[in-house]
Amino acid sequence: MKKIEEYVRSIPDFPEKGIIFRDVTSVLQDADGLALAIDSMKDFLKGIDFDVVVGTESRGFIFGVPIAYSLHKAFVPVRKKGKLPMETISKEYDLEYGSAVVEMHKDSIKPGQKVVIVDDLIATGGTIEASIQMIEELGGEVVKVIFLMELAGLKGRERLKNYDVDSVIIYEGK
Repeated sequence: MKKIEEYVRSIPDFPEKGIIFRDVTSVLQDADGLALAIDSMKDFLKGIDFDVVVGTESRGFIFGVPIAYSLHKAFVPVRKKGKLPMETISKEYDLEYGSAVVEMHKDSIKPGQKVVIVDDLIATGGTIEASIQMIEELGGEVVKVIFLMELAGLKGRERLKNYDVDSVIIYEGK
């Protein structure tokens, strides 16, 4: 069986010269790659007591839902601003060029719930940091943060230093 890194397509000079784009779609398009990715992420949850999986739009949904389903846990989406129909809380965070806002329903996390956050990639960590702030504002406790891939050169893990963070694949560059 192939290693998970072998399923990730690396595209040089995209979106700009000097950047190596790590393409998750090549993992999703292969049944063995998809299964290995989800199983590898799920392995980080052995021995972790938690109530709910939170996934960030949109690839956090792809990996978070099957993990939640297979472990019989609830799933809560974190969406871009304006996509959720009920009353929400929101957080703005900085991007490389500008800012963005993410939201979640106010009733999605109950006080005292233990939360696992799942996403495909950590770069600068802004989306996950904003998600953590909302979860904690609602009274939840983040007990684990899991990524399929990490771009260590962008130092996103440093923003999450107070949390238990794991990545299946760690790329040293950006």
